[in-house]
Amino acid sequence: MRTGVIAKKLGMTRLFQDDGRHVPVTVLQLDGLQVVSRRETDRDGYTAVQLGAGSAKAKNVAKPQRGHFGKSEVEPKAVVHEFRVTEDNLLDVGAELSADHFVAGQYVDIQGRTQGKGFAGAMKRWNFGGLRATHGVSVSHRSHGSTGNRQDPGRVFKNKKMAGHMGDKNRTQQNLEIVGTDVERGLIFVKGSVPGSKGGWLFVKDAVKVKAHADTPYPAGLKAAANTNTAADTPAETAAPEATDGQEG
Repeated sequence: MRTGVIAKKLGMTRLFQDDGRHVPVTVLQLDGLQVVSRRETDRDGYTAVQLGAGSAKAKNVAKPQRGHFGKSEVEPKAVVHEFRVTEDNLLDVGAELSADHFVAGQYVDIQGRTQGKGFAGAMKRWNFGGLRATHGVSVSHRSHGSTGNRQDPGRVFKNKKMAGHMGDKNRTQQNLEIVGTDVERGLIFVKGSVPGSKGGWLFVKDAVKVKAHADTPYPAGLKAAANTNTAADTPAETAAPEATDGQEG
């Protein structure tokens, strides 16, 4: 089981296929996604990786969290989330994940917090049909009707569908297809809509009800570290003879 990722929802658009069809997609961005900590069986009793995404000012981060980020030698993150993984999929602290963690054609499960709608009536919240438009109904056409029985049981049952706060709940949408990725810009294109509003944070994981894609990277899609040693050695070798010639002259 691989780790998931923390992504920011940028909005929706459409992508055109080679045959002319267009596919509605939601654009997700990986913003500074990095491993902050890891859990191991011998120390913690289970295996998991803790990821952080986004950026936060140090003055806006609590002192214990600043110490946690400082111990891992990573910049303060706006959001932190832990993903359970198998022992062979553990990642090193400080490793950065890229958009090629997912591949086109793969299915994922996305968890987010739905958009809040405020206080809503029963017709909007639960799709009730409302009361009659005639035959004596007055000023209560959109009401939810009766809420209970008679003297027995003499109360309203728990979880009765009534008017109230709508939305703003954690929801997981399963089996969403990855249409494509943009590794350079850190973008993931998911077919269809996903929970949450623009700018919200989402947790994207491999689908649990669909067989894993054959091309998914293990243990994760990591950013390749730049080879700075070779670049630094080359100018030094070419500059050394010029300095020697100047001293001899």
